[in-house]
Order: sequence, then structure tokens, then C-alpha cells
Amino acid sequence: MMKSIRSRWLPILILWLATLPGLTTGTEAPAILVLGDSLSAAYGIPAEQGWVSLLQRRLMEHGFPHRVVNASISGDTTSGGLSRLPAALERERPALVVLELGANDGLRGQSLDAMTDNLARMIEMSRQAGAQVALAEMRIPPNYGPAYTQKFQSAFGELAARYEIALIPFLLDGVAGDLALIQDDGLHPSADAQPRILDNVWPALEPLLE
Repeated sequence: MMKSIRSRWLPILILWLATLPGLTTGTEAPAILVLGDSLSAAYGIPAEQGWVSLLQRRLMEHGFPHRVVNASISGDTTSGGLSRLPAALERERPALVVLELGANDGLRGQSLDAMTDNLARMIEMSRQAGAQVALAEMRIPPNYGPAYTQKFQSAFGELAARYEIALIPFLLDGVAGDLALIQDDGLHPSADAQPRILDNVWPALEPLLE
């Protein structure tokens, strides 16, 4: 009789214990922290249609346990990202950090040396926190002049080589210049462009997830 009662209540007791603060039934899923600007913040479209949300779905489809944390803010620069990163690293303790910043620095004509230094410090912070890093390459229109434009674009590849981290080739490859994939503001990718952006990101990210 007593054995029967124990058998009946044991599953309920285990479930109740699992809900108590400080107790867990398994290892927490590793986090992927995306630190970016409007291109990753799904500006002008529903958040669930943005490439970062699509990344979470693809991870599940491929059997990866990771959870994606989107810490992107529209209009952000590398300076803003640098100021926000320490708290995000402490809060999320990510296994992987995706840095998608720099476009607004370039579009505002800011110092490229400062941009490069900010990105370098974010890479170093992320690695010191135990995370792998993937850096997204950005480009700006040619009307900023060939010297500035070339220096801007090459900064990302040079940083990836210096720190031996994954480089995501031009984030908007196949999207920029295609008006059918750009919103009415002429700047931001539409919802239809988001799967293509994810396809640009995935080949660099997938090897880091194994």
C-alpha cells in the first residue's frame, strides 16, 4: 500500500522540485548573442520575420540546442555596441557573439580608426568572456569616396584575420541594390530579403555550432 502511494506521488514531487528557484533539470541551452543595428533589429518589419528570428528557427530545424538573443538596436554604432556589450555578456554568458555593427559609423562619416578600435575591443571582450565571435562585413555606397569606402570595407576582413575569427561576407550580398528587396525608405531590407540575409550568415555560423 505504502509503495503504491510513493509510486503515485513521486512524479508529482519531481515536477514540483523542478519549479523551485535555483533548481534545474538540465543544462541551459548555449546562447548566441547578436549585437547589431537596424539590419538585425528587423527595422520596419515584424520582429518574427527578421533574419535573427529566422536563425532561431533554422537552429531548431537542424537540431542545434542554441537560443538566440537579439541585442540589436536600430541606429546603433560601434561605440553604442561597445558600451552595451559588457552587460549583455554578463547577463547571457553566450557561447557565440555575432557582431553586426559599423554601417552607421560609415554612413555618418565617423572615424574609421575609432570604428576599428571599437570592434577590436568588442572582439576581445567576447573572447575573454569565453565566447566565439563572428564578425559581419559591411559596405557603404561609393559616394563617400574611394579611399574612405575601401578602408571601411577592408576593416572587417583585417579584424577577422588579426583575431582569427569567422568573417560573415557582406551581410547584404544579393540584397543591396535590388529594389524588390528594399523597403520604401530605400535603405532597409524588406521581409522578403531576410531569408537571403540568413543564407549569407549561416555558412560562417554553422561550423561554430558544432
